[in-house]
Amino acid sequence: QVQLVESGGGLVQAGGSLRLSCAASVRTFSSYALGWFRQAPGKEREFVGAISRTAGNTYYAESVKGRFTIARDNAKNTVYLQMNSLKAEDTGVYYCAAKNSFGTGIALAALRTYPYWGQGTQVSVSS
Repeated sequence: QVQLVESGGGLVQAGGSLRLSCAASVRTFSSYALGWFRQAPGKEREFVGAISRTAGNTYYAESVKGRFTIARDNAKNTVYLQMNSLKAEDTGVYYCAAKNSFGTGIALAALRTYPYWGQGTQVSVSS
């Protein structure tokens, strides 16, 4: 069983930055690929970005490419989402997810392949 706890959300002005963290309680954190997803009010949950279990591969949604960066610290069992140049359309609840997988690239974007999810953290960007 993997438990995930997100933190770092908040209210920020457009153009600002936030860093989200997701701490995992699992013995073999390095065995898991980790994804970030978000859900805006009235919309379906969507892929934001993900990092492979080896951290050698990251994959991002086109809407955040160049603005968001994912990194992981296996010693701390934590994955981060650095969000820069935030826009109003980035507003939503951000979720961390994990799966025991060797997948890379687009395989990391499939929401339904992630069995473990955090409770989410709210990000609000004012324009």
